Amino acid sequence: MDVWFTENQASGLRISVQVTGVLERRKSSYQEIVVTETTGFGRMLTLDDVVQTTERDEFTYHEMICHVPMCAHPSPKCVLVVGGGDGGVVREVLRHGVERVDLVEIDEAVVELSKKYLPTISSALTDPRVHVRIEDGIKAVREARSEYDVIIVDSTDPVGPAVGLFAEEFFRSIHGALRDDGIFVAQTGSPFYFAEVIGGVLAGVRKIFPRSGLYVGCVPMYPGGLWSYTVGSKVHDPSVPKRRLDAGTRYYSPEVHTAAFALPAFVKRVVEGAGLSSDGAGPATGGATGEKP
Repeated sequence: MDVWFTENQASGLRISVQVTGVLERRKSSYQEIVVTETTGFGRMLTLDDVVQTTERDEFTYHEMICHVPMCAHPSPKCVLVVGGGDGGVVREVLRHGVERVDLVEIDEAVVELSKKYLPTISSALTDPRVHVRIEDGIKAVREARSEYDVIIVDSTDPVGPAVGLFAEEFFRSIHGALRDDGIFVAQTGSPFYFAEVIGGVLAGVRKIFPRSGLYVGCVPMYPGGLWSYTVGSKVHDPSVPKRRLDAGTRYYSPEVHTAAFALPAFVKRVVEGAGLSSDGAGPATGGATGEKP
């Protein structure tokens, strides 16, 4: 039987993956969750027919969203992950010898099915340093006060329950939840297809964080293949790694860390439109001039 899963990624763009079996399909209170077996990408997790992760290419996303902010901080001890119920970001965070990781995921079914079917991605969720909380990430961040060194927002696209994770009010709450030298990062989608989202997020973040920027990486299964990450920092330059972490990684390296902030010309235009310098790593006027919340 020749069966294919097709995701309508953007207007005029689809991507198809050959499927050999459906391991489980579940309708939660928030979305439809499906885990499939594919021929080229191993097991694949989709939410409402949108690919979230696959066993083959997950490292490209999880390493870049995690290790850039983690290595830009000199000594991260307490980390918050918002979303990311598959556990891939948590797995990478634990490579930094942290003391505590709080994972806040709104949909318990995502965590449950990831543990059941995606053990290479979710394996770290049982680590005693990890505390999984099934609750609204916006509320959790709003209630936190100077608790975290690094916050990583591993959200879905800005639709449904994730819309608030792309709002300026949420970034102000993140600022309050971070310690004095804290850093946060959020995935902000494809520069090809989500330029307006990226520009809006950057414009909001630069009002709040003295140092802000955009970096990119390749994620084969995501729309356009090129993916963006928006970072905000209270003190540290996010484009400069303070610590080395390259042993055992398959995408990230200190050299890739720095190079990821060297943006293609068309992405630079998105950044400049949001009022950032063209290197994507600071306010257009130079220095730590971002408006304080």
